[in-house]
Order: sequence, then structure tokens, then C-alpha cells
Amino acid sequence: MRDVRAIGLFSGGLDSILACRVVMAQGIEVVALKFVTPFFDHDLLADEVAYRQEMHRKYGINARVVDISEGYVRMLEQPVHGFGKNFNPCVDCKIFMLRRARELMAEYKASFILTGEVLGQRPMSQRRDTLRVIERDSGCEGLLLRPLCAQLMNPTLAETQGLVDREQLHRFSGRGRKEQKKLAAAFGIQDYPAPAGGCMLTDPNLAARIKHFYHGLFAFDQQRAVDDIRLLSIGRQFRLSEHVWFIIGRDERENERLEAMRGPDDWTMRMTVRPGPLGLLRHAPALESGSPEEQLLLERLAGIVIRYGKKVKEGPLGSDVLIDRGEQTEIQWQEPLLGDEIEDWRI
Repeated sequence: MRDVRAIGLFSGGLDSILACRVVMAQGIEVVALKFVTPFFDHDLLADEVAYRQEMHRKYGINARVVDISEGYVRMLEQPVHGFGKNFNPCVDCKIFMLRRARELMAEYKASFILTGEVLGQRPMSQRRDTLRVIERDSGCEGLLLRPLCAQLMNPTLAETQGLVDREQLHRFSGRGRKEQKKLAAAFGIQDYPAPAGGCMLTDPNLAARIKHFYHGLFAFDQQRAVDDIRLLSIGRQFRLSEHVWFIIGRDERENERLEAMRGPDDWTMRMTVRPGPLGLLRHAPALESGSPEEQLLLERLAGIVIRYGKKVKEGPLGSDVLIDRGEQTEIQWQEPLLGDEIEDWRI
């Protein structure tokens, strides 16, 4: 076996799986980098070992999870090539990941980079002219091999230097997946993900939340904290003022996620007897303890929690709510907030 290694950009979708396997079939070692950000696949960081084992078991691929959150969050503030239909900077996203992959080439002793891109498959980021721009702006001209459509593109250094046999590469194009499915069958790959958008930035509702956040939704969001952005995907969200961000879980799983993501300056609220949501007050505003302003805020937030809690047949509408400030807790009886005002606060 030749001592050649490549870095693959690995989304986990069928195209990236096949691109890695096509190159691996030529006796080349591929390190498949699974980049994660607050907008996609961040949860994989909790158990990278399990993910790597699953990718190796299913596809024989050597995957690595790489967190690119910090730089990615900054990039999203002003992407050079703009946004797609929602808040998705698809061209700049690919450029950013390729730059990071290029930076890692020395660490992994890689000779080139590969991706699963297919010419003409995506209208924004996989046109021929856009593919050239991505290569140029990422600094990957000559280094970037696209095994699934390589025969429709100019030869790369890996091909001209004899590291890769161009004749064993492919000429896929367009949005159809018939050829990919045939190739998957040839590799014995049957269990692969269906095409789906796993990026929050392409989801109309979540993208709108994120866009508002980037445009100054809260007084503190200029910090662009990664965990703040991750919270945007959870639960029902409310903005009572530029300093008051309140989130409630829609089910027990979201309650658990909110509890796990609680920060040192966050408060939580939940009913003491009836089932219902956990409420998280993010970056609790500095208010004088016991002041009218604090009391009004607590009444409103507790009222939101009760409004979405389980109702008791023929029982009281109100409930005791446990307010946990971290260093101190208290229980307060509150009636549910029933007015239309609550809808004006929804994000």
C-alpha cells in the first residue's frame, strides 16, 4: 500500500461517504474530518468516540470530530459571498472549512484534500464558477479533489503527480442520486442517511431567530457566545426586553437540555407540583433584590411557565413556582399569564 494520506471533508451524508471510499479504494488513507459548529452536529462533541466507532463500523471510514465554532461564529457576522435563502452562508461556509482543512494538512501529513461535492447538485455552492471561487478563496487550488465529479473538472495535483488514478474517479453531475446509489451498492453500503438539511441556518424558523440574534436582539449578544447560539434551537423563546431572554422547554428532553446548558448567571423556574416546562432566564439582568422591577419580572416569567404547564381538572389555574437564582431559591404562588402580551414577546 502506498504511503499517501488525504483529508476528507466529511458531512456524514452519502456523497461524502462515497468520496472517501472512492479514494480509499486506491489504497490511500483518508482522515475524514467532521466539522461541527453550534449550527450543525455540535452534540457529537459529547461522545466523539461513539461517533468514530459508528462511522468505522458502517462505512470503514476513519472519522475525526473537529470543533470550528469560534471562528465560524465570527465568519457569520459578515460572510464575503452573502447568504442563501435564509441565513445560510453556503459558499463562505465551504471556504471556511477548506481553509481549516488546509491548516490541518501538516498535522495529519496529508497530501491533498477531498470533498463529496457534485457539479451542479446545489444551485448556490456547486456551480462550476462557484466551485472555482471556493478553491481560490480557500487557498486550495490544486489541492482539492472532488472524486465524484473529478472527470468533469481540471486535473488536480494529486492526479498529475500520480497520487490518484484519474480513470478511477467519476463524472457525476446534477441533482439526481441514481449514480450515487449504484456506487454505494457496489461498495456494499446500504445504511446511509437520506438527503436532509441538518444545518439550523437553512431552517426558516431557526434561521430567523439566529438572524435577529446577530442583528442585536439582546444587549449582550454582541459577545456571540457559542452556548447562547446553541440555545436558540431549543424550546419556546421570549424577549421581554433587550435584557430579558426567557426560554421554556416543550418537553422533558428540552427541559433536560436547558438544565444542562444553564450558565452561572442564569435563573431557572418550574412548578413545584404539576408537570410543566423548565424556564431558563439567560444572563439574568442585574436588578435590586425585592425591587418592584424584579417582582414584576418574576411574576411575568412564572406566569409564562404556568401557562404552558399541565392543567389540573377542576383544580386551580395558579401554582407554586420554584425560582432558582443559583445562590438562593424561593417559592412563589403565581397565576398563569393569559393575555395577548405574551405573543408580543415570542421570538
